[in-house]
Order: sequence, then C-alpha cells, then structure tokens
Amino acid sequence: MATAVSVERDAVAQAFPGHGGVEVIAAGVGPALAAVSTASALTAAALKGTPYGLVVSAGIGGGFQPEAPVGSLVVADAIVAADLGAETADGFLPVTELGFGTVRHEPPADLVRRVAEGTGARTGAVLTVSTVTGTAARAAALRERHPTALAEAMEGFGVAEAAAAQGVPVLEIRAISNPVGPRNRAAWRIGEALAALTEGFGKLAPLLEGWNRHDS
Repeated sequence: MATAVSVERDAVAQAFPGHGGVEVIAAGVGPALAAVSTASALTAAALKGTPYGLVVSAGIGGGFQPEAPVGSLVVADAIVAADLGAETADGFLPVTELGFGTVRHEPPADLVRRVAEGTGARTGAVLTVSTVTGTAARAAALRERHPTALAEAMEGFGVAEAAAAQGVPVLEIRAISNPVGPRNRAAWRIGEALAALTEGFGKLAPLLEGWNRHDS
C-alpha cells in the first residue's frame, strides 16, 4: 500500500504535467516511513522559506464492503490510527484512552466535500494500520470500533502526524484495490485501483484552485 505524498506550496494543484507548484514524494510503506518522508520534505521547504500549503496522501488500499467496492475512490473525512493502543482483557484501548497521544486527524471539511463532489469519491474514515487485515474477524472488529470506516491503508496517519506538527492541512485519497477481510490475492485489482486514482488526480487540480485554507 505504498503512498505517493503530494505536497503543495500554495494549496493549488499545479504539480501535474506542465506545472511546478506540487512535488510528488514516494513515501514508502508504513506509517513510520511515511511520517519521516513527509516531515523531511516539510522541514526542508520551511527552512528554504517556501513552506507547503497542503499535504495530499494518496495511494491504494483495502475497502470495507459493500460501501467501498474495488475500483472506487475514497476521500478521508477522518484519518485514524486503528491499531495504536493496547490490547486488554476487556478489548482494545486506543492510545487516547491510555491518557496520551491522538489517533485521529480530520482534514478540512470544506476541502473534503469539494474533492468528493468533484471526483465522485465516497467520504468516510480511512484507517491506518501497521498490519494489513487478513481475516474476517479482524475486519469485523475494525468496523465495530470504527463504524464510519470505508478503507484501510498503511500510511495516512503518519503523513497526517507530520503535517499536523507543522500546522499544514492534510488530505488523504485512496483507490480501492481489494476488499478488507480474508487475504485473497486473486481478488486484488491493483491496476484498476491505480487507474481510478489517476483519474481522480486528473480532476484534482481545478478542485483545489478555488480552495484557501484560511477560508476554512
């Protein structure tokens, strides 16, 4: 579930062919590497006096069925660390209930709405996990704890933590490549998901042109 992180200098999507306002970073797999890659880019830009205005975490992921079918696009209205916490005799406790940290970041609601309407994406929580779900039991447990979840991936929360540390808004977009549940590589449709992600990004530039973080 490797993620490409687009970081925009002026909150306007200009890093498509022929434009120069966006940089695309292959952040790697997992929340830790994604956080480090994003933080490094944000820090370097800030030190040069050219800070970024928006971070977009984009990639493929698993979709909770039937709400997020394979090939569909999801934009996160919440980016949630689903397995950051502790297992107890009474069940899972998120890190917030242990008295420290956070497990949730919320992208700007007006931006989420704008992107969803313009791309046809579904909106819901996107869960960040360190281990991809491979059983029906774990999929059911995640849905019970996070009833608004549409997708799971491995990088969004790390990207969001890095962005939040520097006060930069974040957006997460996922194209669904496989159902969340029993591991079945024959059911993966990575090519279809990447095509959906490419199509979605093709619509993203004009959607961001009229958005200003300071108006949110």
